[in-house]
Amino acid sequence: MSLIKSISGIRGTIGGNPGDNLTPLDAVQFASAYGTWLQDKFPDKKLNVAIGRDARLSGPMIQNIVQNTLTGLGINIIDLGLSTTPSVEMAVTGLEADGGIILTASHNPKQWNALKLLNERGEFLSAADGEKLLQIIEKNDFDYAGVDDLGKITSYPGGYIDEHIEQILNLKEVNVSAIQQAGFKVVIDAINSTGGLAIPKLLDRLHVKYDCMFCDVSGNFRHNPEPLAQNLQAIMQKVPAEKADMGIVVDPDVDRLALIDENGQMFGEEYTLVAVADYILSKTKGNTVSNLSSSRALKDIADKYGVQYNKAKTGEVNVVEKMRETNAIIGGEGNGGVIFPKLHAGRDALLGIALILSYLAESQKSLSELRQTYPSYFMSKNKMNIDAHFDLQKVINFFADKYQHAEIDTQDGLRIDFDDSWIQVRKSNTEPIIRIYTEAKSQQKADQLAKDMMQDIRALFS
Repeated sequence: MSLIKSISGIRGTIGGNPGDNLTPLDAVQFASAYGTWLQDKFPDKKLNVAIGRDARLSGPMIQNIVQNTLTGLGINIIDLGLSTTPSVEMAVTGLEADGGIILTASHNPKQWNALKLLNERGEFLSAADGEKLLQIIEKNDFDYAGVDDLGKITSYPGGYIDEHIEQILNLKEVNVSAIQQAGFKVVIDAINSTGGLAIPKLLDRLHVKYDCMFCDVSGNFRHNPEPLAQNLQAIMQKVPAEKADMGIVVDPDVDRLALIDENGQMFGEEYTLVAVADYILSKTKGNTVSNLSSSRALKDIADKYGVQYNKAKTGEVNVVEKMRETNAIIGGEGNGGVIFPKLHAGRDALLGIALILSYLAESQKSLSELRQTYPSYFMSKNKMNIDAHFDLQKVINFFADKYQHAEIDTQDGLRIDFDDSWIQVRKSNTEPIIRIYTEAKSQQKADQLAKDMMQDIRALFS
C-alpha cells in the first residue's frame, strides 16, 4: 500500500495507517493545507472551491471529509458531485471559484484515490505553488474558523458536464453538422465511472449511435483502468462484432482518450494527440507541445505544417506551462491527453472525441485509414517497482556514460535519443515505480531496447 505526496496533490491507497496510506487523517491534513494555501493567496476574501469526483468507491467518503474540512476553515464549497476532471477544471472559471479539487486517482485501480488540486484558473498547481503547499503540510499549522465563520456547501447538480459539452460544441473546430450527418456508430468503455455520464450526453448531441459498455457509474471497475491493449480485449472484440466505426475508451476521470479502430485494433494512445493536432493544424497554423514521454510522431506532424514542436517535462502542468511559453495552440501528452487552450488548459477526452469525430466526418476516412497516414512508430511502456533507496542519479550517470554519443536529455529523468529510436527512464509522480518508455520503427526493437535497459538497471542495484 502507498501514499504519495507531490506538488500536484496527494494520492494513495484507501485504508491502513495514516502517513502510509490515504486515510481520513491524511485527507484532512491535505485539505487543510490546500485551504490554508488559498487563504494565504487571497487574504481577506470569502473563498469558494469547486469539488467534483469520479465514481470510485471511496469517493463519497473522501469528498465528505475534504468538503467539511474546508468549511471548517471558513471556505464555501460548490459540490459538483460526480463529474470529470476537465468538467471540474472548466467549472472553476465558469462558476468564478477561487480553486478546485478533483477526487480521482486517474488510471490507478479502485483501491486508490487522490486529491488533484487546481488554482483559480482551473489549472493544476505550479511547481512553486505546490512546494508552498507541501511546506504548509510540514508545519501542520492550521487556523480553523469559529462557529460564525464556517463555510457552506452548495450543490451544483450535473457536475458542470452539460456546460462543458455546450462549450465544446460551440467551438468552430467541432463540425457538429458533419458529425450529425455521418451516421457514426461507436462502442464506449467508460470503466463504470463518470465517462458513463458524460460521453453519452456528448454523443446524443452529435446524433452518434453508441453501445455503452461498463457505463453504470458504480465505481466497480470491470478491468484495470489504464487504457492499454491488455486491459481492453472486451471492447476490441465488440467493435468489429457490432460493425461500429470505432471504440472510445476513457480512464475513470475522463481526461485520457484511447481509440479502437473499426477492425478492433488499437489506434494507439500516442496517436490520439497526433490525429487531433493534424486536424487542428490543417485549419490553423501554430506551435505544438508534448512531453518527453510522447511519440516523435507529433514532431513529424509539426514539420508537415511548418510549425514549431517543443518538448516539456512529464506532467500536465509542465505541458501547459510550455504551451503558454511557446504560444502553442495544441498539445498534450502521449497517454491520450489532448490539451486545446482555446477551450481550457487541461487534458480533455470529451473534447478529443468531438475533434476526432469531426476529422473523420470531414475526411470521410475510417479510423484505420487515418492511422495509415501517420508515420509508424512503436512504443514499449514498462515499469519497475522501486524502494526508498532507489537512486535515479546513479541510473542517469550510468546510461549517460554508456550512450555518450547519443543525444542526452536530463530535464525529466533521462531520455536518450538515437537516429531512429529513443529511451526514457523516469520516476513516477503517482506510484512507487520507475517508468521505462522506448520508441522505435518496429515493436521488436522497442521491446528489446526496454528489455536491455531494465536488465542494466537490475544489474546496477543487484
